[in-house]
Amino acid sequence: MSAEAKPSPEAICLARAENPKMRERDLATQLGVSEADLVAAHVGEGVRRIEPRVSEVLLGLEALGEVMALTRNESAVHEKIGVYDKVVPGQRAMMLLGADIDLRIFPDAWAHGFAVEKNDGEAVRRSLQFFDKAGDAVHKIHLRPASNVAAYEELVSRLISSDQSQAIETMPVEKTGFDESEAGSSDELRERWSTMTDVHQFFGMLRSLKLNRRQALDMIGEDYAWRLDGDALNAMFLHAAQEEIPIMCFVGNHGCIQIHSGPVANIKTMGPWINVLDETFHLHLRADHVHELWGVRKPTKDGHVTSVEAYGADGEMIIQFFGKRSEGRTERDDWRMIAENLPRLPQRTAA
Repeated sequence: MSAEAKPSPEAICLARAENPKMRERDLATQLGVSEADLVAAHVGEGVRRIEPRVSEVLLGLEALGEVMALTRNESAVHEKIGVYDKVVPGQRAMMLLGADIDLRIFPDAWAHGFAVEKNDGEAVRRSLQFFDKAGDAVHKIHLRPASNVAAYEELVSRLISSDQSQAIETMPVEKTGFDESEAGSSDELRERWSTMTDVHQFFGMLRSLKLNRRQALDMIGEDYAWRLDGDALNAMFLHAAQEEIPIMCFVGNHGCIQIHSGPVANIKTMGPWINVLDETFHLHLRADHVHELWGVRKPTKDGHVTSVEAYGADGEMIIQFFGKRSEGRTERDDWRMIAENLPRLPQRTAA
């Protein structure tokens, strides 16, 4: 969206003032701007622009102590409370392997950064917010009561941008795709899939066969991927909570993937939302956005692992679940029992 087509920063600020309780994402949509445009319009009024130097950001966050990490996409919001530690640097991809905050980060997608302060009664809520070129949020860090505010200010001062203007330039993010005429055959896919020894080989397999994830699930066959009934999502959460089965829950966008590993306990359904409201993990999932739900089985050297995967109408993954496991260990029997016995849709028949 060009700067000329957008409401002015003054108009955006006025709309925010007139709608103080509306969620920022919803207000941005109503105004026809990105969420980053909405934040940028308030530069100088509790907002400072910072440089999205991802490695420096991640390495500086541990000093803040306990914070809340938030990663979302259009249909799911994943929030974890903990400390940013155990950073594994990399140029194209970085990892954070802390006990509570577990991230896979793709720095090329991080285009805009802001330090945001909001008055909430007598308290001040502080956060660091990062967005992609389109102005969509890739990752946010919210300070908690126990966070080190001095360390936050020091980090912001190191990252502060020389550009403190209230308007930003946004552009669409190009989605990578493959030419279907060049895609590998189902026989090639089955041969490669059946000989996997590690789940991380899956992405390389898709790239080499020029397939996206959804195409592969359609092609591979019922022994490796099967469609689940929409009710299976609620059933999975309830069984995992009742039986205290630790799971892994992945929510991501093209700039960040955030992972919860552990039990889920407090499951609340509110309208279209399935919510997990636990002490250090909150999840908000729009069940009505789930167009397809799949059970997926992948071979590894430690035996196969089973995932439950939800996709939107655009074919993009919304959320993914595994049973919690460590490298070199077999999959949990209790998780496999749940995943393999969730209600399925009737089997597909060949045309």
